[in-house]
Amino acid sequence: MAEAVVVVVGGWEHLCCGLPVELGDLVEYGVVSADGARRFAEVRHGTVTSQTIRGRVVELYAVGPEGRVAIDRVPSGAALRGFDDDDDGHLEARWTGQPVEVEWDGDPEFEVVVDPFGKRQRR
Repeated sequence: MAEAVVVVVGGWEHLCCGLPVELGDLVEYGVVSADGARRFAEVRHGTVTSQTIRGRVVELYAVGPEGRVAIDRVPSGAALRGFDDDDDGHLEARWTGQPVEVEWDGDPEFEVVVDPFGKRQRR
């Protein structure tokens, strides 16, 4: 059985045209290795990918200098920039739904934990 993998999503590429993602979504990311093992970075815009990660989202985190915070969704890049009429781009805590403020050093960064087999986790 394969273990879940972490895909780091963020930076200017996500702000440009990144899609929203929620817990339970089926996703597909073109990635490059971030640590040689179970951690990858999503890439776009002509960067050559080393592989494709496909599966179901089982965890989401906003990552800042103070650490990581469990959230229920990653807003689209347009929403994070304030250019989405249907999404205000705010972050919510995973278990409470309360608004979350994350201070980033530069562009936002998120960790999307993907089950490569796409199985739903029981709650």
